[in-house]
Amino acid sequence: MREPGGWWRRKSTPEKVETYTRWSFHFFGVVEVLFVALPAVGALGPRLGSLLLAAVAAHAALCMVTVSRALDWTRGRRRQPVWLLWLLGVVSVVIAAGAQAIVQHDPDRSGVGTAAGAVFGVVLILGAGIIALALSRRHVIPLVLAFAAGGGLVSLLVGAPGAAAALTTLVVLLGAGFVALTAVLSVWLLNVVYELDAARETRARLAVAEERLRFARDLHDVMGRNLAVLALKSELAVQLSQRGRPEAVDQMTEVQRLAHEAQREIRELVRGYREADLGAEIVGAQSVLQAAGIACTITGSPAGLPASAQSALGWVMREAATNVLRHGDALHCTVELKVTEGHVVLSVENDGVREERSGGGSGSGLAGLRERLSGIGGTLEAGPVGEGRFRLTAAVPLPREASHAVRGAAS
Repeated sequence: MREPGGWWRRKSTPEKVETYTRWSFHFFGVVEVLFVALPAVGALGPRLGSLLLAAVAAHAALCMVTVSRALDWTRGRRRQPVWLLWLLGVVSVVIAAGAQAIVQHDPDRSGVGTAAGAVFGVVLILGAGIIALALSRRHVIPLVLAFAAGGGLVSLLVGAPGAAAALTTLVVLLGAGFVALTAVLSVWLLNVVYELDAARETRARLAVAEERLRFARDLHDVMGRNLAVLALKSELAVQLSQRGRPEAVDQMTEVQRLAHEAQREIRELVRGYREADLGAEIVGAQSVLQAAGIACTITGSPAGLPASAQSALGWVMREAATNVLRHGDALHCTVELKVTEGHVVLSVENDGVREERSGGGSGSGLAGLRERLSGIGGTLEAGPVGEGRFRLTAAVPLPREASHAVRGAAS
């Protein structure tokens, strides 16, 4: 059994606003019948009253159908109901003309004339307002003016004095203008709600895409060095094994340890808890580079640096070490860490760069680092600094109080 009101709760916010707008205009038709046509039945008598009631009820039903088709057109679900708009306009004018004729046959302005006059005004006002729903904004004002002028003309044709016709024109102009303005604003509000909902969905998709890019960047940073080290250690173990050296066992043990470490880091990355530690990354890079036969000189210490700076520069150190292993035949690498004028600067320089690498840093790893550093106001520069040499320099801003505290330790 469905829960009462469940159909409403299942609707999205734009759908709720559309439903409210649709039934608000449907209610105008209900008001037209209950509060305008029904009171006229008693004043006009059974025969004439029933005829006018049936005409107004048909007009109200036509208004409701037009509202539904017009709102569907504004949302792009169907074509503009042009024939329905013309039909509503013609029916409105015909009913209004009949009601105005009744008014003119009641010169004493008794209940008959008052009731018929109310039908006359409401039919024209609602007819213009409902038609405005399915028109572009530039056509609304001419529509209202046409209905107002038509109301005055109909009054003149059925014998109303000029002053009464002018008053009729003014009343229809003000009433139809109000309902038409309500229609225009309702359509505008409905479109805004749908656009905001679409923007919210777009923002959610962009957030997901950004998170995917962040995860891909982090995965590249985490796995790049680990896979490079595993490949290097495995190759070394194969060479040692082929020579019958017992050190091959130690190298494979190290490969096993690194594989387990990579698994742990991946799990931590997935959980979103991982932060790179600059000190550990420098020590790890030195160990890996020396194992690959690359002399590594370290200058400076990360002691006392803020956690945000250490995390950002830790990723830089990891990417730099990976690039040294992958993109060249380096024999020497220099790592320098220093604090200068409110910034902590990490510089990694190596020799043995191949020609395809000398064109500068444009890989996905460096692009990811630039995105990461730009988020905290940092910069990254990478490129050749001489024949066969490559330098990567990252600068991260420091708070003023932290700058003085770590200047001595990092220099």
